[in-house]
Amino acid sequence: MYLVKSPRLLKKLYPELIWDVKPGKPCIYLTFDDGPIPIVTPFVLNILKQYYAKATFFCIGDNVNKHPDIFEQVKNAGHAIGNHTYNHLKGWDTADDIYLQNTIKADKLLHTNLFRPPYGRIARSQIKLLKSVKPGIKIIMWDVLSGDFDVKLSPGKCLQNVLKHTKSGSIVVFHDSLKAYERLEYVLPRAMEVWSKEGYEFCSLTP
Repeated sequence: MYLVKSPRLLKKLYPELIWDVKPGKPCIYLTFDDGPIPIVTPFVLNILKQYYAKATFFCIGDNVNKHPDIFEQVKNAGHAIGNHTYNHLKGWDTADDIYLQNTIKADKLLHTNLFRPPYGRIARSQIKLLKSVKPGIKIIMWDVLSGDFDVKLSPGKCLQNVLKHTKSGSIVVFHDSLKAYERLEYVLPRAMEVWSKEGYEFCSLTP
């Protein structure tokens, strides 16, 4: 079970986390979790290029190790990089010291102040620990969760979800993963076409 739109109450309970952005212009913040992955990440990069879009890629350290050439493509295209831990750890099920070590291990490859907890699951103690060890870290959540990872969700419904809930300043989550590819391949170009016609720009998050 997941919510497409992050509720206001959750944002109020965790004000130290970043849920959306207040831009000075009509802008949508596209983010992609779990890459870099062959086929999928290059597909995303190609679509973004067509719309002169910048996005933020929250990378898994182990995938960067496996696919350094694709990671370089992401960086060379001018997109922002975020940390998504080295092994995609779920904070609620992981001891604080192990979570910290895994995040630091990834950061040795990623070198970024942007961090997104896998599954959006992070304990308050882990938030405090990350902020104490790395001052200036920005823990990024989201305003809209596309649901592209949900194999039971039709591509059409996934598209409907993001178009219905996204507005200027929304941080939208997609996944450049094999599991999400069927929905991502359908949704991303169609959503970006609609948003572009509505006058939105596509911006990366600021580290």
